[in-house]
Amino acid sequence: MSHRARPRYILAMLKEFRTLLPYLRKYRRKYAAGLSCLVAVDAAQLLLPQIVKRAVDAVSSGGFELSFIARLAALMVGVAAFVSAGRFLWRFFIHGASRRIETEMRDRLFGHLLSLSGGFYQENKTGDLMARATNDMSAIRQATGMGFVTFVDGAFMSLAILAIMIAQNPRTALLTIIPLPLITLLIVFFGGMVGKRVKRVQEISSRLSEIAQETMAGIRVVKAFVKEERFASVFSKANDEYRGASMGLAKIFGFFFPLIGFLSGLTTLILLGVGGAAVIENRMSAGDIVAMLAYLEMLVWPMIGAGFTVNTLQRGAASLKRVNEVLEAKPAIASLPGSSSTAPRGGLEFRSLSFSYPGASSPALLEVSAALPAGSTLGILGRVGSGKSTLLRLLPRLLDPPRGTVLVGGRDIRDYELSALRSAFGFVPQESFLFSASVRDNILFGVDGCSDERFRRLSEIASLDRDLSLFPAGWDTIVGERGLTLSGGQKQRIAIARALALDPGILVLDDALSAVDAETEERILKNLLVERRGRTNILVSHRVSTLRHADRILVLDGGKMLQYGSHGELMKDKK
Repeated sequence: MSHRARPRYILAMLKEFRTLLPYLRKYRRKYAAGLSCLVAVDAAQLLLPQIVKRAVDAVSSGGFELSFIARLAALMVGVAAFVSAGRFLWRFFIHGASRRIETEMRDRLFGHLLSLSGGFYQENKTGDLMARATNDMSAIRQATGMGFVTFVDGAFMSLAILAIMIAQNPRTALLTIIPLPLITLLIVFFGGMVGKRVKRVQEISSRLSEIAQETMAGIRVVKAFVKEERFASVFSKANDEYRGASMGLAKIFGFFFPLIGFLSGLTTLILLGVGGAAVIENRMSAGDIVAMLAYLEMLVWPMIGAGFTVNTLQRGAASLKRVNEVLEAKPAIASLPGSSSTAPRGGLEFRSLSFSYPGASSPALLEVSAALPAGSTLGILGRVGSGKSTLLRLLPRLLDPPRGTVLVGGRDIRDYELSALRSAFGFVPQESFLFSASVRDNILFGVDGCSDERFRRLSEIASLDRDLSLFPAGWDTIVGERGLTLSGGQKQRIAIARALALDPGILVLDDALSAVDAETEERILKNLLVERRGRTNILVSHRVSTLRHADRILVLDGGKMLQYGSHGELMKDKK
């Protein structure tokens, strides 16, 4: 790194810590208390060589009393006890604050992730986001805890020790500390080398998490295609890269710390030569050289601590940058100012609805117009890629439609708050996602409580009651991650019951009966119509038989509306 680029790099690194300023202000009292204890401990440590000096001078003079040495020994024990208590307190305050910051930062990151739109998760992999919420948060905690301690401790101890040594024996002290500027230059030089390698290690760690997460999520497919060895090879390769990157970082510190120790040893060698001559010439006492030797040994820690500080701050800055990238991401879809917080009620209407995905060469929907009264059932029919799922995702603003093109209850859906709008929908997507919980907990996921009678009725409507005997622990059977232990039809029916438990004003089934047999499908559809209770239903299917009970059927092809009407009307048009 060039001399011109280095200041910019340091400023960029420090800039990332701006995210922590609100937390540092919040816990400033804890940091102030911890800093006070830390400085008091350092001051007490600086006192110990002076006590040793007095003892050595007294013994070397030959005219001392045991009571005097005993008092000095008791004083040293008292100072050591004070140092121990102080170390506990600064750890309690500073590390306690850093743990709280880590917790609040992780909560903030997770909350922000929940607010982001679906497009964000298409661009960012789950494993990488998990690494940012775990490994990177730990690095941030280290920077706000031990990194802060080593910086303050090193700066205070270095300046105080140098001041004491120069004040007591200027010539000897100045000659002894000749190697120290070289140590400072080494710290600055190694800091730039560490930054790039730290970032590399974190990137590979994220990739490891991505591979592991993706493999575990798709383990059934991996086993079905007998691809265990391939995935093991991919993971092993990434693991070897991580080891190589980590070893590269370890080699730097493996060379750095011994070099610091060697240069520190040179200071001791210089002291023995210069100080020994001064003692022989009676310009220093034996106690002076012992005290100075103790101070030099104490000075080694700030020098080594400087390297630790550089490493910790580098890791913290790199991790903060990764976390800030997520925190700075804005939701692509958000509630507009002045939006209504009341859940929408009434019929649905599409007015010349056209929608295109970013970068697409042709629109996914083109001039779709249809109206559906409240409490009726709309069937949507079309081939794969005709725009059915796109149309459904526009309703709760999972995708954002143009203003004035999608209305609920005669009002543009963009005029409702997102939470209010989405609370009106019970959505069952094509791929039913289940949590690693019991069947009961998955059904009642969206509600706080449900009576036994209501739960029984939900299972009947979704035709789950017939599968109860197949669940080893009944409704309390754990379904495994993503419903691993269930069939596709069972997962779809649990998802339907989960949506019905919300008692939504609008129920949307996006080809949610594709994995059930014809008899079960017929039973579920009849139950839905019987239990309509003023609810508007939207059914999407590739099968005409599924939609024959719908009040209105919308036929799409290539994003365009081909037909719209009742089943009977469409059959007449076909003739």
